Amino acid sequence: MNKARLHQLILDTLQADLELAQRAALSAYEAATHKENIAENKYDTLGLEASYLAAGQARRVEEIRQALKAWQQLTLRPFDAELGIQLTALVWLANAQGIEQCLFLGPDAAGMKVRLEGQEVLVISPRAPLGQRLLGCAEGDQVHMRIDNSTQLFEVLRVS
Repeated sequence: MNKARLHQLILDTLQADLELAQRAALSAYEAATHKENIAENKYDTLGLEASYLAAGQARRVEEIRQALKAWQQLTLRPFDAELGIQLTALVWLANAQGIEQCLFLGPDAAGMKVRLEGQEVLVISPRAPLGQRLLGCAEGDQVHMRIDNSTQLFEVLRVS
């Protein structure tokens, strides 16, 4: 899988997410400041609720903007077996049941899923528990994770 194409796909997805979030934030701001939403009594909370929504949307816009900036500044690096898995590693894992998944270790936007070359790729960050455990690992290594009172086992199948 081409990491440069994957990187561009993530940038494009973040840009589209930013544009959508900006439109939602503008809509929420307009609702919060519309004259029909001015409270007529202490029980009329529509304007207050709209202002909370607008503030949340504005925070979401800023989060996406920061993620986009981090991804724009990212330099892709080839996998170095001596260092093990690091930022920009593309990792294929299998769980104990043999179910495989593909992960891309990025600076931000954890949880984003993109599809490239027919393969779903999940973006994780080094701040995530799995991302932390994968740092320094190599092909054939096993990673144990405690999830919901049970231990999950993952094997690193390959890295690029």
